[in-house]
Amino acid sequence: MSTTDVRQAVVVGAGAMGSGIAAQLANAGVTVRLLDVVPEGETDDRSRLARDAIARQVKAGGFMLPVFAERVMPGNVVDDVAAYAEADWVIEAVFEDLAVKRDLYATIEAHRGPATMVSSNTSTIPLDRLVEGRDAGFVAHFAITHFFNPPRQMPLLEVVAGVSTDPDVVDRLVAAGDHQLGKTVLRCRDTPGFLANRIGNFWMAVASAEALAGDIDIETADAVMTRAFGTPRTGVFGLFDLVGINLVPSIWTSFLRLLPADDGYHRYDITVNDVFTGLLERGLVGRRGPGGFTRRRKTADGPVDEVIDTETFEYRPRRTPSDPALQVRGLKATCATDSPAGRYAWTVLREFVDYCCVTAPQIADQVGLIDDAMKLGYAWQAGPFELADTVGVDWLVERFEAEGRPVPALLRHAAEAGGFRPRPGAVLATDGGVVELPPGPLTVAQASGVLVSGVLAENASAALVDLGDQVACLTLRTKMNVCEPGVFELIEQALELGEQGAFAALVIGTDHPRAFSAGANLNVFASLADRNDPDELRSFTERGQRSFARLRAASFPVVAAARGLALGGGCELMLAAHHVVAGAELYAGFPERKVGLIPAWGGVTRTLIRATLRGLPDPAARAFALASSSAISGSAFHAQAEGLLLPSDEIVMNGARVLERAKAAALELVGRPRRPEPGVFALHSPRLEPLDASWSDASATDQRIVGALAAMLTGDEPVTEAELLRREIDVALELVVLPPNQDRMRHMLATNRPLEN
Repeated sequence: MSTTDVRQAVVVGAGAMGSGIAAQLANAGVTVRLLDVVPEGETDDRSRLARDAIARQVKAGGFMLPVFAERVMPGNVVDDVAAYAEADWVIEAVFEDLAVKRDLYATIEAHRGPATMVSSNTSTIPLDRLVEGRDAGFVAHFAITHFFNPPRQMPLLEVVAGVSTDPDVVDRLVAAGDHQLGKTVLRCRDTPGFLANRIGNFWMAVASAEALAGDIDIETADAVMTRAFGTPRTGVFGLFDLVGINLVPSIWTSFLRLLPADDGYHRYDITVNDVFTGLLERGLVGRRGPGGFTRRRKTADGPVDEVIDTETFEYRPRRTPSDPALQVRGLKATCATDSPAGRYAWTVLREFVDYCCVTAPQIADQVGLIDDAMKLGYAWQAGPFELADTVGVDWLVERFEAEGRPVPALLRHAAEAGGFRPRPGAVLATDGGVVELPPGPLTVAQASGVLVSGVLAENASAALVDLGDQVACLTLRTKMNVCEPGVFELIEQALELGEQGAFAALVIGTDHPRAFSAGANLNVFASLADRNDPDELRSFTERGQRSFARLRAASFPVVAAARGLALGGGCELMLAAHHVVAGAELYAGFPERKVGLIPAWGGVTRTLIRATLRGLPDPAARAFALASSSAISGSAFHAQAEGLLLPSDEIVMNGARVLERAKAAALELVGRPRRPEPGVFALHSPRLEPLDASWSDASATDQRIVGALAAMLTGDEPVTEAELLRREIDVALELVVLPPNQDRMRHMLATNRPLEN
């Protein structure tokens, strides 16, 4: 930990945002004091509001491990003002009332230490108004740090500095947000809504208002947003239900008050829209109430999804959209379709691009910042300017002109430059010029396109990429990075190149934000099972196990850069490395039982070995528990507590920085001796309670699977690693040919849900 790291923090405001920020600070190892007001009339537990908020975060999963809640101490703003002096960082997250915030700042100013940084989580109040009346020291240490909800999951952190904010303070806040809290930090101007909400809330207003005023229903509008625009599956109306329709009056009124009369927000004032006001009059605020634009109603036959009738405010069953525009692929084709949904898509795109082009010079130096804000803060697949490039800026200009609509100056500049991103690594500045993008964290794509050697070897399933400095990266190219024969082929090729000296260390990593590897390609298993060829099944299973074992035996360091899903075969690939650098949001485990299999590419063996290295009294019991439970870790810290990661493995809070840290770790391991492993491993004693004793009430299929696992891990005599691997293969092949197990596999492929047979 460097001398600039945040060690102690105070969060004021124990609502969903404040307590969530406190939980994420605790996840990062920071000691936190969470403060709120003293409940009126309370004498016994004056910090009850903060204490209850911590408990809610535990229940909601805000902590990456429940024990991390012990790092957050409840307090109140009356009795615990001394905490301000001890804090490196005080974060204010109270409700959006300027007078309340100013009163709080006066108290903080009186008690803070001379180096204590103070920030507000506001997204609606200008910074200069927040610090009015404060002394120079407070102002120099003050900024806005705008988190997104929920703070653990949402990657965006917007940082706004004032004209008098000390640049060193800003740098410390950016570093803390990036490296400690794991956020992608965007430095923003002090303009209403900053980046994400200024653009995102306008899109929400346009997309909802145009749908409600047009001739399409809610389901169709959400489908257009999801399929054509690449928004999350909530669409726009589902997003309103998620964040709360009750927030519309406060948030949109704030924008309307702060923005000039000619701003596009005033054309789409949803605070006076009859549907929005009608929902609020009836208490239909979304998911936190009895319903909103949509609701899920429980019935005797199961849950029923319903949608509001915007004329009667009665709920009706959800319909499947059938507009022709939803049958075509791509945003341009959708907008070009002459149908209600096609016309709606074009109207939203036109208004959205127009607003972004007009507004961008006010809020950002270059358009990539706005794209990033929408991807990080609203989980869009592409930002607005990337969407414009996708449909074609020339096409946009032509449609604007055909409608007699003024073409925004920035759109003209984009057409002249060849797009908003005219070439890799370059982007349009908001003054119309083309600028180079600043370097970000290391990515496979960056290495593939920039370094001299580039791709060293490749096939359709995987590639070997030169990361520079004699480090290569094995990266998967399959859907969700699943493992299949092509992956094994590339592993074998990489090993040959490594042994020949083509590189000094190997990283296994990916640019995929959600999956290191989601496991084995079940379609391959299912196809082999359908052909009922035991030799092919054995060959495929043995090849996977052999490839991973050879990685483990490589003479050069192999480091896994794992974030997101590392499931089944993907978890086994991770465990084949000599060292793991894991993103904090790592979801690892062995779900094989749910598809009628066991981990047979070294998973059972490696977990037993890791349990042995940790000195557990019955390592086979730990291996059995991990392989049989199908439990998936809730974080990298959870995976480490369960034994999937060793104490020597590393956890990086920022998933975007996992690859670069893995590269550095690989270089550090070059030439260093490896930790020795025992030659033989103790199994579970047959004189103790059977490993599968607690499964007596399980289904016959489950009993067969866990019984086979228990048998392979039980015995009087220690066994070698080679023997354990052989047993994995034998058990896997014994199970995969059983019809009930094959039914599980096919059901998962067909429905993406486990079959409880």
